[in-house]
Amino acid sequence: MSADPTQVLAFETDCHIFDGCGFPAPGLHSFLFEPLWGDGDSNLYFNKTMLLALLGSIIIVGFFWAAFRNPKVVPGKLQMVAETGYDFIRRGVVYETIGKREGEKYVPFIVALFFFVWMMNLWSIIPVAQFPVTSIISYPAVLALLVYITWVTLTFKRHGVGGAFKNITGFDKSLGAVAYLAAFIELFSNLLVRPFTHAVRLFANMFAGHTLLLLFTIASWYLLNGIGIAYAGVSFVMVIVMTLFELFIQAVQAYVFVLLACTYIQGALAEHH
Repeated sequence: MSADPTQVLAFETDCHIFDGCGFPAPGLHSFLFEPLWGDGDSNLYFNKTMLLALLGSIIIVGFFWAAFRNPKVVPGKLQMVAETGYDFIRRGVVYETIGKREGEKYVPFIVALFFFVWMMNLWSIIPVAQFPVTSIISYPAVLALLVYITWVTLTFKRHGVGGAFKNITGFDKSLGAVAYLAAFIELFSNLLVRPFTHAVRLFANMFAGHTLLLLFTIASWYLLNGIGIAYAGVSFVMVIVMTLFELFIQAVQAYVFVLLACTYIQGALAEHH
């Protein structure tokens, strides 16, 4: 059963230094939410993170629809922003990694992936929401699974069964007996470790960033009492600094996620591992 965030918030806002209560440090309860609809015990429910994911999807679709529903040769401000973002991912990520000829067909997938991940990260610093959806492992895991399925499918489609095995394992007879050990390690690394690290890299960064923001935010309020006010000011400055840093990390993590996705696709299309 998840923690009740209203009870947690009440405890945190009522607690100050010198009041005889301990510091209400953020923990796993900070990432658990009561269902907005349904029953949490039955695993059939709708909660805050699902709502943010849905709203984020609507915002992204709505933004690009509004930008390109009536495209002009001389673009307006909204179209210009959308074109800049689209072109940055197309040329700076897809073309640079996969190549223009092979990569063009994957541009819509990578662009959608980038902006979805970025939006899910951005919720962390948006008032009222203030929670990165990607700090819940299931969301990065599903996105990494989509990339994984795309990579495996392309590998077998392009190279066939034997060629796909060689592509994934890098099997080389010239290595002798070591070739089998190297092939096993590569097989384990690519088929099992790769999707895991792809998801965890995004999840861990967003989880850690949100925890730090919570830590300094709660500390600012907790120290707001007596001589602790001076320290509360320092903690509040750190909230601002961490928010700006988190804004940078959110974009970087979205970029890294799609860059790795393009690298995997490029590997699937390449003749050699």
